[in-house]
Amino acid sequence: VVSTQSTGLFTLPMGRNRPKKPHKGNKEKSKAWRTRNRTRDIDQIYEDLKPENAEKIRQLPADEELPGSGQFYCIPCARYMVDQKTLEAHNKSKVHKQRLKVLQEEPYDPIKHG
Repeated sequence: VVSTQSTGLFTLPMGRNRPKKPHKGNKEKSKAWRTRNRTRDIDQIYEDLKPENAEKIRQLPADEELPGSGQFYCIPCARYMVDQKTLEAHNKSKVHKQRLKVLQEEPYDPIKHG
């Protein structure tokens, strides 16, 4: 039994009219969803925090494609901010502080330990 809603001229079925998981068997789409928001790994960020690399990152030219033209970048979180005020608010946030805590210890290196 399908419930319907009458609008006067014709009757509309109520409920979902599209499939719930349209990309369920599609490997390309599912991989795209998994990797779309992928951020830099902890070991890559650890390398970026070294003074010589951090200075290079801070001196990057403006890029109109990035938020805030790429001028407001949080190195520990690998995120671009829209403006200085947003970057300062981010630096006080719980997410940023947790990332700093993770980066205090040196990441595992299989070459050193293997």
